[in-house]
Amino acid sequence: MAAAAGRARRGARLSAAALLALPALALLALLALPAVPAGRGAGGGEAQPGRFSPPLLLPPGLREELRQRRRDLRRLEAAAGGGEAAAAAGLGCGDLSRATAVSVLGWGFTKVVARAALAGGGTVALKSVHGAGREVRRCVQRYGAPAGCRRLAAYKLLKEVTLLQRLQHPGIVKLRGQCYDNSGDAELRVTAMLELGSPLEMIQLLQTPWEERFKICLSLVKLLFYLAHSPLGSIALLDFQPRQFVMVDGNLKVTDMDDASTEELSCKEDNDCTLDFPTKSFPLKCSVAGKCEGINEKKNLFNAYRYFFTYLLPHSAPPALQPLLSDILNATGDLRYGINETLRAFEKVLHLYKSGLYLQKRPLLLKDYVSLKGFRTVEGEGHKCWPSYSHLGCLLSIHSAEEAAAICNSQLHCHSFIVTQHRTWTGRPLASFQSSWTDLVPDTDAVVYIKRSASSGERL
Repeated sequence: MAAAAGRARRGARLSAAALLALPALALLALLALPAVPAGRGAGGGEAQPGRFSPPLLLPPGLREELRQRRRDLRRLEAAAGGGEAAAAAGLGCGDLSRATAVSVLGWGFTKVVARAALAGGGTVALKSVHGAGREVRRCVQRYGAPAGCRRLAAYKLLKEVTLLQRLQHPGIVKLRGQCYDNSGDAELRVTAMLELGSPLEMIQLLQTPWEERFKICLSLVKLLFYLAHSPLGSIALLDFQPRQFVMVDGNLKVTDMDDASTEELSCKEDNDCTLDFPTKSFPLKCSVAGKCEGINEKKNLFNAYRYFFTYLLPHSAPPALQPLLSDILNATGDLRYGINETLRAFEKVLHLYKSGLYLQKRPLLLKDYVSLKGFRTVEGEGHKCWPSYSHLGCLLSIHSAEEAAAICNSQLHCHSFIVTQHRTWTGRPLASFQSSWTDLVPDTDAVVYIKRSASSGERL
């Protein structure tokens, strides 16, 4: 979750009760999480943030901003069909007060994210308003009302909670529960409890096998397809950056939804509908309904192209699939494809890859290998390749032993390979390629293939 919150800070640990008992934690003045009565908020039935009226002591400008955000939240709640039942069914303030081993993961402009262990087992990510964040600081500089400014920021977190309650998809982080206190002062104290993920590290992803990088891109396309056809209409991720995503059990999930937009841009003419990026601009149409047609979908898709597809799709892909991947890159980079066409193109690539139909006709090479079932080799000197599923050796995804033979033949020092029982997410087996071996040992689950030239002179 550190990716969703910005720069990471680690090592700060304290109890959840202590974390919530301080209006401003002395952890570099990072947190502003006042005490929350266990009977209030989610699960308690008392707090209703949408019905709060700002005190008269707040500056008029801040009062107006609070009213606007409250109106926006009410509209979103109405469109989402209400979320109080969903909130009550999850974790609440009581669970939060019993949590332990809280450690700060990171923070951003608006929110701070921490990790906590639940009393009943498991861990969650805690999101709350960052009392020393840029958004609150700018508001305080403008209005001089810290509590009101924290409340203003809290409405963004409540918006995110409402979206997470309504949007259910494998590519969206799960909301485990929430806790809030709306006790009548200017401040609204909100904590969202989410499933815990790990930051998306693009540098590490670039070093993973192509199949895993393709999985990330395919998961993203499926998420964008859902957002384009969501129950709330077409949704744009306005702050679309890799840091807004996390990995949960090997799956990509968006974790930051407070800047998502459920409305498409209003317009009077086509000139109002230019979609601008730093290096490109795209003219769109203004519909008869006065909305820029497809602007949310296209904004998401181009951001996926420039932040994900460009880096993750082409490198070390199977040669026969590279033309199809180039078509995807060109069509999404020019926005000639919409999300529907993009998903179909990805599913075609996946079908060809899983079925083995992408393999070009080539001479049969497996006949040049001796096959021994129920054995594996004891590896001699290390043989490494890149990218590999193991940094200690050369472990690659294959469709068949015939493809593995072709891979081994293409590697100068490869003398043998083992087809293992391990499978990738596509169901393809993993093969371990080796440059030398010293002996054979029994292994009922393995099949070893040894080059005849390598085995000559050795006693099998």
